[in-house]
Amino acid sequence: MAIDLLYFAWIREAIGRDGETVDLPDGVKTVAMLIDWLAERGGGYTEAFVDRSRLRVAVDQEFAGLDASLAGVREIALFPPVTGG
Repeated sequence: MAIDLLYFAWIREAIGRDGETVDLPDGVKTVAMLIDWLAERGGGYTEAFVDRSRLRVAVDQEFAGLDASLAGVREIALFPPVTGG
């Protein structure tokens, strides 16, 4: 299953790209499993995903938790927590 991944802020900087389209392995069923799989790619991916408490996720443009299912999903955005004032 192909899925579009979007990376923002320091995640984008660590990985060195703002997004990509990937074919997920059959066993990757949740956002948490996707993050594990990405981290195993090494380099900037490992650096970007080492601390999950610093990650926020949107699944098809809706905020979601790491336990969100990837069934039928077209896009995942990964970004740091956002603060404002």
